[in-house]
Amino acid sequence: MRTDAAGLARPRVTDRSSIRPGNLGLVLRLLRDGGPRSRTALAEDTGLPKATISTLVNELSDLGLVREGDLVRGEGVIGRPRLAVELDGRGVCGIGLEINCDYVATIVVDLRGRTVFERRAAADVPLLGPGGTLDITAGLLESAIAHTRAGGITPVGITVAAPGGADPATGTITTSVNLDWHDVAVGGPLKERLAGTVLPPVSVRNDAHLGTVAEYLAVAGDGVQDLVYVTGEVGVGGGVYNAGRFYHGAHDRACEFGHMPVNPEPVPCVCGRLGCWETMVGLGAFLKKAADPTDTVRNTMTDREQRLAELHRRAGAGDERVLGALRDLAAGLGRGLSLIVDAFDPRLVVVGGYFHQFADYLLEPVQRILDERTLAPAVTTCQVRPSTYMYTSALRGAAQYALESIYQDPAGTMNRSPALT
Repeated sequence: MRTDAAGLARPRVTDRSSIRPGNLGLVLRLLRDGGPRSRTALAEDTGLPKATISTLVNELSDLGLVREGDLVRGEGVIGRPRLAVELDGRGVCGIGLEINCDYVATIVVDLRGRTVFERRAAADVPLLGPGGTLDITAGLLESAIAHTRAGGITPVGITVAAPGGADPATGTITTSVNLDWHDVAVGGPLKERLAGTVLPPVSVRNDAHLGTVAEYLAVAGDGVQDLVYVTGEVGVGGGVYNAGRFYHGAHDRACEFGHMPVNPEPVPCVCGRLGCWETMVGLGAFLKKAADPTDTVRNTMTDREQRLAELHRRAGAGDERVLGALRDLAAGLGRGLSLIVDAFDPRLVVVGGYFHQFADYLLEPVQRILDERTLAPAVTTCQVRPSTYMYTSALRGAAQYALESIYQDPAGTMNRSPALT
């Protein structure tokens, strides 16, 4: 099975040297992206003989990864109704971890995408530094593992969503300007802190890229193949899917949207440059416009969602300072997105992070700006939509990425995954 640049399995009938793992993964991928379907439909979609599909489905069922569901209707087939095949996978999961500027979080997601455990801890990560932050992260991971152990669920992978550059091969956060972290090992120290516990493979990936994976998978079943995801955190990041493939760049640094030189004012950015988009629409820039430094909504030790919910309440009550900050945010967001839309020509733009929390104030003016500023708007329709997962896109994408070995080699992954002790 091929993979795209983000590492997600891409379905294809494989050659004979890898026909069994490749085609087992192919069936799983089709069920994940397209939903339940009959064996006949699977044969048509894959081009494989019906007898081969039956063998593959039986093997996946024996592994606990698929099961038979309801009767299939609406396939246009005359004759005896057929049972649908659907993902099962209740006994396997991926564990996602996220390190952000003001919180650390974990989530456990099973093969069907259901959340079986989730926890978040507010933390001033720049102040704590790598050591203190990894102590908290390890504690959350330990809680997640205890939950999977109690539920008889086997994790097949752990992925850490990092706010910056990451080296998956070494499990290292290479550079995070917002944390002021450089070459910080994550995978090894987490294993050391959980010494005595057998862990599945641990990888580290850029948080915005993982958020893009989660948002893409949420809409892939609707036939969306071209998507731009932009998330508003302390920094601004995102990713691009083009024709169903994640755009990674030559050096795994694509889509650093927050550092596009968009701001007409030469405001210093944490990256060392002036006028970055982040200085217009990043969370820090918004908070500075919306509230005084001593206001409780700017206290980073308080949960971010609670602080932003308070600002949303103030906007609803007619607070002109907050409303003015939102107008400026919409203008800046539309300005930057119009450049991205012209560059990538997506069908859909998904906005996440704190942009989602103020979607009722942002989406209409941003859509209007895109319609006015982008090239050939009469023949090109690009819809702006709030994210499916709001603040948890990167975290959920991390857990989904941790499951990818299942789609590469289902039987091999299940056989290699040890029970946690």
